[in-house]
Amino acid sequence: MPVQSLPVRDGSFHFRLLQQYLILLKKYPILTKSVTSGILSALGNLLSQYLEARKKAKHGGPVNEIDVAGATRYAIFGLIITGPVSHFFYQLMEVWMPTTDPFCIVKRLLLDRLIFAPGFLLLFYLVMNILEAKGWEDFERKMRRSYWTALKMNWKVWTPFTFININFVPVQFRVLFANMIALFWYAYLATVRK
Repeated sequence: MPVQSLPVRDGSFHFRLLQQYLILLKKYPILTKSVTSGILSALGNLLSQYLEARKKAKHGGPVNEIDVAGATRYAIFGLIITGPVSHFFYQLMEVWMPTTDPFCIVKRLLLDRLIFAPGFLLLFYLVMNILEAKGWEDFERKMRRSYWTALKMNWKVWTPFTFININFVPVQFRVLFANMIALFWYAYLATVRK
């Protein structure tokens, strides 16, 4: 007796979701990128908390409850900073370094890695410090203790993805592509800043 196979996923749902995202991206590019950044930033923080709790449980340590305030801070950062700043950076990069420039691949990568990445990481530390309602001394301590380590890790982890993003991903999808990578990057940053 033949067995009828059923689709595991409803392809039409995924298609409709993607279609709606593309419509929103076209109508409200900054808002769509900002909301997406906020959601994925919060998920990155929650991923960090989950991994940390799992590690503690494995070693028999006490497991903390989910820090909703921490995830909210990351969501705010993604919504207010990551989405808009990344949108305008990628748009300006297209104007400053068009693909007609024979050295655009190298110039774009150097601009992102040597100017944008250090500045954006500094902005991350500063905004998180403000959202955590911490003082200037705490900001300086975290900068001294972990900024350089985080920046070096940023250069190691992000450089290949940045190369792909700024040279092969269409400009309207660059923030989304970066946010997908940032999901794991924010999990790392949430751990290193502690």
